[in-house]
Amino acid sequence: MTLPRFITFEGIDGSGKSTQARRFAQHLQAQGTGVVLTREPGGSPGAEDIRKLLLTGDPDRWSAETEILLFTAARRDHLEKTINPALAAGKTVVSDRFADSTRVYQGATRGDLRPMVDQLHALMIAREPDLTFVIDMDPVLALERGLARKSGEDRFEDFGLPFQETLRHGFLALAHANPNRCVLIDGNRTADQIASEIAAHA
Repeated sequence: MTLPRFITFEGIDGSGKSTQARRFAQHLQAQGTGVVLTREPGGSPGAEDIRKLLLTGDPDRWSAETEILLFTAARRDHLEKTINPALAAGKTVVSDRFADSTRVYQGATRGDLRPMVDQLHALMIAREPDLTFVIDMDPVLALERGLARKSGEDRFEDFGLPFQETLRHGFLALAHANPNRCVLIDGNRTADQIASEIAAHA
């Protein structure tokens, strides 16, 4: 019997991580693994309400400190209502984003707030994924793709290309700092090629 795992997908906006998270969850299900596919911010009713606050509106709607608190509140609810119950039931959880996104988006790009992010995580979340796929992609192409979606949830894309480039470097640094947990994936390929490489880690 395979032990349940908590697996996350990370990357800049438009990197294709949502598509790959969904495809990997489908791959695991085809192998007979019980899977819960979820996302952040969101993944539980309360967290989805907070998602709307975070991803819509003017880019300067929230200070970085307020964002950290909102993301942490959403993550705590997600953990309580979705992630922990699924793992306790023996299911593998595949999540499109988790705490690494806050470490990079708010901790590394919006002021020197990483210590605050880490302190809140230790106090309120205290859980790391078993495996994280970091999809690395050219920020120019990723931003074009992200804006083309016209999802209405493009507050972070609206910060522009320099912000996305800073995010990319943040995710690369995070992957290199956590080699036992993170697998760096080249996202500048077809979705099928990327999915094939990720499936090899199932």
